[in-house]
Amino acid sequence: QVQLVESGGELVQAGGSLRLSCAASVRTFSIYGMGWFRQAPGQEREFVAAIDWTYGNTYSSDSVKGRFTISRDKANNTVYLQMNSLKSEDTAVYYCAATRWRGGFRATHEYQYWGQGTQVTVSS
Repeated sequence: QVQLVESGGELVQAGGSLRLSCAASVRTFSIYGMGWFRQAPGQEREFVAAIDWTYGNTYSSDSVKGRFTISRDKANNTVYLQMNSLKSEDTAVYYCAATRWRGGFRATHEYQYWGQGTQVTVSS
């Protein structure tokens, strides 16, 4: 099984920065990718960013491109999401996810493992 534990979410002012962390405990399965998704109240969960665990290729949504950066620490099985120039519309619960498939990394159905989420609130 894979357990994912997110941390780093908090209240921040618009224009500020936050770094989210997601620690993965991997027992028997290999991970091919990890991603960050977010869900605002009343909205569907949406893709934010993902990283190919093996090769380090990164992917991000147009709404965060240039502001958010995903990275990984393979030695510690941890993925990070550095969020800069935060806007009020970035307010959401952010979820970390892991997949054992190598695909597009952008769709929720591609991921088999999910964390509990961490709240990010951006005040304007």
